[in-house]
Formats: sequence, structure tokens, C-alpha cells
Amino acid sequence: MSDLAALNNSLMTLDELLRAVDGSLIGESFDCTSFSFTNVVTDSRNVTDRSLFVPLIGEFQDGHKYIPGAIEKGASVVFAARSSFDENPDGYIELCNKHPDTAFILVLNTLTALQKAAEAYVAKFPDLIRVSVTGSSGKTTTKEICASVLGQKYKLVCNKGNLNSETGLPLSCFEIRSGDELALLEMGMNRVNEIGELAQTFKPQYGVITNIGTAHIGMLGSRQKIAEEKKKIFNFLEKDGTAVIPASDDFADFLAEGVKGRIVYYGKDVKNNGIEFVSDDGIDGTTFKVDGVTVHLSIPGVYNYLNALAAVELGRALGLDAAQIKKGIEDVKPLSGRSHILKGKYTVLEDCYNANPDSMEKAVEFAGSVKISGKKIFVLGSMLELGEESCEAHKKAGLEAVKGGADMIVFVGKEMLAGYEAAKNCGQGTENLRLEYFENHSDEDMKAVCKVITDFALPGDFILLKASHGIALDRLVPLLNGGGKA
Repeated sequence: MSDLAALNNSLMTLDELLRAVDGSLIGESFDCTSFSFTNVVTDSRNVTDRSLFVPLIGEFQDGHKYIPGAIEKGASVVFAARSSFDENPDGYIELCNKHPDTAFILVLNTLTALQKAAEAYVAKFPDLIRVSVTGSSGKTTTKEICASVLGQKYKLVCNKGNLNSETGLPLSCFEIRSGDELALLEMGMNRVNEIGELAQTFKPQYGVITNIGTAHIGMLGSRQKIAEEKKKIFNFLEKDGTAVIPASDDFADFLAEGVKGRIVYYGKDVKNNGIEFVSDDGIDGTTFKVDGVTVHLSIPGVYNYLNALAAVELGRALGLDAAQIKKGIEDVKPLSGRSHILKGKYTVLEDCYNANPDSMEKAVEFAGSVKISGKKIFVLGSMLELGEESCEAHKKAGLEAVKGGADMIVFVGKEMLAGYEAAKNCGQGTENLRLEYFENHSDEDMKAVCKVITDFALPGDFILLKASHGIALDRLVPLLNGGGKA
């Protein structure tokens, strides 16, 4: 790419970026007329030609030490925190002189600068429709269903995977390009006001909340606090915007308070909205009607049916008809690790990308409802990041698993010891129930877990895998089924 072409393709001009981040250039050697960047990264391993590299300072790592390597890989713009510069100003000046083609921009805080830069970048697309999804559980699946639905009418861009955090969402903002009509960005949180910051960055005009549960309750303290944070997704809705809220959630009224835009409730029990439940098809999903048009959702579980209903209402709010909504929902395929049915020697429900008390309860409840002729085996791994609530939450999970009608329950992880002991000591309903516990979850432990299961199971049996991502229960899938997929 020529210098002129690169300049013309730059995501922002130098003046735009400096104003957005309240920054200043370090050194005097940089030629401002050659300024350009075409992508933004926070991981130096992902730097490509003409990247803006944003080094972040974490609890255990300081990204500033990777600046030289990022420049060698092609970074054309680099942020530097004032604290890092003050520790070694001569080193930075020397680096600037050595790399006169790289713009070094001094900022107070690199994370804040990333968010402010993304906010200014989004503002460059005034006609872009901005949509966000959040919730304690189900938000990534809901986002994917919404993306499939909205993609029937709009040219859209959305987060890749679950890039929904204080860094992931700003990076996703920089994926917007001229010609995109709609941006759909998921918002996650694990601290106070993270949703507020993300809403400030993206300013969604349409917002969806999946539920108010207990994910990250150890960090925020209560469901009330979680609801207060989640509703910040609606902070920038205007009168022509729409808030999509779960009707059956006990915080529904609270979430609606103060919303400037239109409020739409969704759920199984919402009347006169043109949606008719037809059948729960077990592991094959759910069938329902939208304005008389029959729709089949292939992702199993009532909770995923609710996610689809949120997408229906969002689609309607954005002008899609029933035929477009049907096509979008029926095009959706389960994400690996999220309510993913795999058929091979055994039927496996792989739902181990994430876990919290709400999603654990829903997964166990669904697994208990599955109608099969063979046995049911639940493999339940630890739920992480629950803080002081952890012990009680795992005890409850153990008791719910016993009530779920399994023939065997395998508990994995140190936190799940509480679940195992609760199940073992509850007495009623455990006479013919086999219980196993594995404290650790190394590769060797996974082989041992697999052996316990395969010694007990017969072809055609149903196996639920549910745990937080850190337990990596997905390693059982190839061991159990040889990688076979539905």
C-alpha cells in the first residue's frame, strides 16, 4: 500500500485521535503527514502492518514492555501511559528517534484512551444503527441469534466471539467500516460501572437484557447491584430507541424505570404479541410461531427459546417481518461450548464455555427434561468467580443435580466438592445414583473422568457437560465421542 493510500485508509486522522484521547505526541521526529492506522490491538502478538498498539497495564503484566516488538511487527501508532513515560523518558525519546515512522502518543491511561478513541471512532458513523445485548447469562447466544435475524435486513458488524469487555468492546468498535448499516455489540462486566463505560463508548440506541442473575455476584455483592449495572445499557436510548426486557425477570420493572425509549417485554407468558409456543422438541430445539409463521430454533432448552424471543422483538423493533425473522432464527447454529448437542456413541450436551448458578440450574433442569431410553450422566465442573457465594451455590447445584434425574453425577473441581458432599448427604433420591468426585482437572484427570463415564455408560446414553470455561470440560468431548458432531 502506498503512503497516500494508507493515509486515506486510516481509521482516524492524527488530530481526531489526539483530541479523542487528550493525548500529545512524544518526540519531534515523527512526520505527521504520514500518520495512519488501519486496525487496533492490545496484544502485541496480533500486531500487523499499520496497527495502533495499545499497551495495557494489568495486575501481572505491563504491556509497555512489548512496545519495541510491536513496532518491529509493523505498529504505526503506539499509546504510552504517562506513568510509563515518567519512569523512563529518555528511553521513550530514544525509541521515537529510532522509529521516526511510528507515532508515539502520550496519554494518562491507556485503557481509558482506548475507550475514548473507540467512542470518537463510532461517532464518525452517525447513520449507523447501534444495538447492544447484555445479561447475566445467555448474552453471547442471544447476540448470535440477533445477528442472524438482523442480518436478513441489514449489513451488520458484531463482536467476534465474546469480545465484550472493557477492552473487547472498544476493539470491536474499530471493526466498523463504511457501508455497515448496523453494529451489534455484546456487553459483559465483572466490576462496578463497566457497563456504564461500555455504553458511554458505544451509545446503543437499542438494548436487550437477557436476565438478572448471579454471575459475578461475588464482585458486585447482590442481584440489585447487578441490575443497577446492567440497566446502564439503556443510558443513551432516546425516544426513537427500544429497550427489550425479559417480562418474567423479577427486576423487569426496575430495568424499565427511567428508560426514554420504547419498552418491549418478551417471554413465554407475554400475551397478544403474535407469538405462539408450539412444542419443546428436546435436544432438537423448540418450535413456535411468529405472526402465524412457524419457526424452528435448533438450539435446545427453554432458556434458549427465551433468547430467541428477545431476538424476535428486537427484529420487529428494527422493521423485520415474520419471514425474515424465521429465516434468521432457522439459520442459527449452536456455538461450540454453548448448548451444543453432539451425537456420536453418546449424545453429549456441551455447555461448558461458561457457568454461573443461573446457567447451571437451567442446564441441569433441561438435561433432566430430556426424554431418552438410556441413562443420563451429569458432569458438573466448578463455577468460578462467585466469591463468598461459592460454597452455597455449589451445594445448591449438587442438590439440583440429584433432583434432575441423573443416573450418575460426576463433580469436577475444588469448588464442586461442596456440591458432591451436598448430593452425597441429601439421602433421598440417591439410593441408585452413582456419585463421583475429582478434585483436579488436568489432562490426566480428564482421562480418568472419561474412564469412569465410559465404564458406566452405554451407547446412546445422554451426557451433560457443564462448568466454567476455566475447568475446560470440553476436553472430554473427543475422549467420549471421538469428535463426532451432529
